[in-house]
Amino acid sequence: MRALIQVSFVLSTVLPLLTLTAATSAETTKSHGIAIHGEPSYPADFTHFKYVNPDAPKGGELRIASEGTFDSFNPYIIKGVPGPGFNPESLLASSADEASSEYGLIAESLEWPEDRSWVIFTLRPEAHWHDGKPITVDDVIFSLDTIRKDADPYVKNYYRILEKVEKIDGQRVKFYSAEPGNKEFPIRAGSLPIFAKHYWETRDFSKSTLEPPLGSGPYKVTDFEAGRYVVQERVKDYWGKDLPVNRGQDNFDTLRTTYYHDSDVIKLAIKSGEIDYRNERSSSAWAQDYDVPAIKKGWLKKESIPHQRPQGIQGFFYNTRRDLFKDPRVREAIGYVYDFEWTNTNLSHGLLTRSTNFFGNSELSSTGLPEGKELEILEKYRGRITDRLYTEAFTIPTSDGQGWPRDNYRKAFALLAEAGWVVRDLKLVNEMTGKQMSFEMLVASKGMERTVLPFATSLKKLGVDVTIRLVDRSQYYNRIRDFDYDMIIIKLSASITPGTEQRGFWTSATADKKGSGNFAGIKDPAIDELVEAVVNARDRKELVATVRALDRVLLWGFYVIPQFHTEDDRVLYWDKFSRPDVTPWRGSSTSYWWFDSKKEAALIASMAKNQTEEETSSETNPSDTSSIDNNEESFFDPAIVDTFLENFEKLGLDPKKVKSFFTFQIFSNPVAFFQKDNWRPYAFGFSIIALLLLLIRRRRRQGEQE
Repeated sequence: MRALIQVSFVLSTVLPLLTLTAATSAETTKSHGIAIHGEPSYPADFTHFKYVNPDAPKGGELRIASEGTFDSFNPYIIKGVPGPGFNPESLLASSADEASSEYGLIAESLEWPEDRSWVIFTLRPEAHWHDGKPITVDDVIFSLDTIRKDADPYVKNYYRILEKVEKIDGQRVKFYSAEPGNKEFPIRAGSLPIFAKHYWETRDFSKSTLEPPLGSGPYKVTDFEAGRYVVQERVKDYWGKDLPVNRGQDNFDTLRTTYYHDSDVIKLAIKSGEIDYRNERSSSAWAQDYDVPAIKKGWLKKESIPHQRPQGIQGFFYNTRRDLFKDPRVREAIGYVYDFEWTNTNLSHGLLTRSTNFFGNSELSSTGLPEGKELEILEKYRGRITDRLYTEAFTIPTSDGQGWPRDNYRKAFALLAEAGWVVRDLKLVNEMTGKQMSFEMLVASKGMERTVLPFATSLKKLGVDVTIRLVDRSQYYNRIRDFDYDMIIIKLSASITPGTEQRGFWTSATADKKGSGNFAGIKDPAIDELVEAVVNARDRKELVATVRALDRVLLWGFYVIPQFHTEDDRVLYWDKFSRPDVTPWRGSSTSYWWFDSKKEAALIASMAKNQTEEETSSETNPSDTSSIDNNEESFFDPAIVDTFLENFEKLGLDPKKVKSFFTFQIFSNPVAFFQKDNWRPYAFGFSIIALLLLLIRRRRRQGEQE
C-alpha cells in the first residue's frame, strides 16, 4: 500500500512536468534556417545555393575601383569614412533568391517559440577568428553590448528590437525580443555582426581606426595605404569555406580596391586595364564613353545583367528641419519643376526609368486609388493625413521633354502663392518678409553635379536662388550625418520584406538623431504608426497592404522628388572571369564570379596577336597613315591642331604659306600625325623652335638698329 502511494505521488508529480515539457517542445521550432513568412526553400541537407557554381575554382585577382577616399576601417560608427576590409560575419546568412530567408553561418541551428519572443542560437564549434581563437557566446554578447554603446544611430536603431541576450552554455546563446510577436526578430538577431571580444577589449570601438580589425570571414586585409588602396587576401584556412551558405562564393585569391578622385578617372582605368570590373551607374557614360577598341575586339566586356530586386527610392530629399521646407505646398511646387523627361533624353540617352514611389519594381508599390485591405488600413488615419489621398491617384509630374513645361510652372506658381510666395522683380520672394527663396543643393561628385544643374536652372526660372555646393566625400558624409544641408540626392535601397529598418528612415524617433537614415527629418505620428504596422504584419498579404499604405502616405507628404532607377546592372569587365548561368532575382555579384585561367590565356594571346599585326603593318608600310587606328591614344590632343595657324599669325607669318610649307601629315591627317612613336611631331617642334629663334634674333637686330 505504501509503495502504491509512493508511485501515485511520483506519477502525479512527474506526469504534469512531462506534459508541460512536451507542450513546450511542441510549441518551439528548431531548424537550420528561418523565413519571416512561410518556410525557407532550402532543406536542411542542402549543399549550396542554386545561383552559385559549387565547383568554381579558387585563384586570381579582382581589381575594382572606389570613388573618393577612406580614413577608417570601422563602418559601424559615426566617425570617419570607412574603407573595405572589415566585414564581420553574423550568426545567419541570407540567400539571394528568396525574399526573407536566413540559414546558419556561425550558428549551426536556431530555435524559437511560436510567438518568436526569443531565439536560441547554437554556435558551430569549428568557427574561429583569424588568429585561431574560437568564436564564443561571450563574443556574441559583447557584440550586442558594443552596438548599443558605440554604434552610429542607424545601427543602434536597427538592433533596438534585441532587448537582451544571455548565455545558456558554452555553445548556446539566447536573445529576447523587445516586441514579442514580431516575426522579423529572429532574423534581426541572426544578422548581428559578431566582434572579437578579446581583440576589442584593448581598443576603443567608438574611434575610427586604420588598424584592420580582427575578423573571421573569407578575406582579411594584408596591405593598404590610407585613401589610395586596400588589398584583401583570401584566408586559405577559412573555417567556413565548405558550409552550404558559402560554397561557390568568395573565389578570388586577392581583392584590390583602388581609390580615385572622380568617376572620369575610373572610366579611364577600366578602359586601360588598370582595374578589372566596374558597375557603371551613369546612363550617359554607358551610352557614349565606352566606344573603344578594347570593347570592339571583345577584350573588355560591356554587359547588361537584368535583375528583379526592388529599387527603393532615389531622389532629391528635402530637409524638412529647415523652415523653408516645412510647408508641403512648397515641397510639392518644387517637384513640378524637375523635368525628368528632358534630363533622361538629353543627359541619359533615354536609358532611365522614372521612379514613382518608395518601393519601386515590386508588388509593394502603391498604385491608383487605395482599395481592399490597403483602404481598410488607411481609414484609421482619415483626418490625420491629406484627404487627397482617398480621392486622387498620386501621379508624378511629367513633361513633353522639350525643356519648358509651362503647365508645370503654372501649377508650381499657384501652389507657391497659396504658401505665401510671390514673384517680384523676377524673384520669388516671401510675401510677408520680401526675402527671396534660396537654398543649397549639396553634392559630392561631378556626376551628381551634372544631374543637378538642369534642375537648378529650372528653379531659377521660378525666381529661386539656388546654389550647388560640390564638396569632397569626407565633408559630404560629415554634413549628412549632422543634417547640415537643404537638399541632397540620396538612394535608399528597399527590401522585398520591409521591417524594422523602416524606423530608421521615416519615424519621429530618428528625425533628430545625428547619423540616422531619416534624411528628410520626417515627424508624423501617422507614419510612425504605419511603420509599426509594417513591422508587426502577421503574414505576407497584410505586409504588402501595409507597405502600400505607408508608400502612399510618404508620397503625399512630398518629402522626396523621385528621380529614376534602372532595371539592370550595367557592368564592364575584362574577359578573364566567368560567372554562373543562373542569376538570382537580387542580381549578380562578383562574390559568385571566379577567375578563368583559360579566358585569361585567350585574352593575352589575342592582345599579343593584335600587337604583332600592328607592328608588322607599321614595318611594311611605314608611310601608310591610313592603317593607324584613329582611336589609339594620341601624342597630343588633336584639338591643338585648330590653334596652330592662329599662333603662326601672331608671329607675323602668313598662315597659308606656313600650311604650304608643312605639307606632311599634320594637315592631311592630324590624328595620325599625333600618334606616339611618330618622328614628325618632333621635327615639327624643332621647326617651330627654329622659327621662334629666328624671329627673336630679327627683332633684336631691329632694336639695335633703332
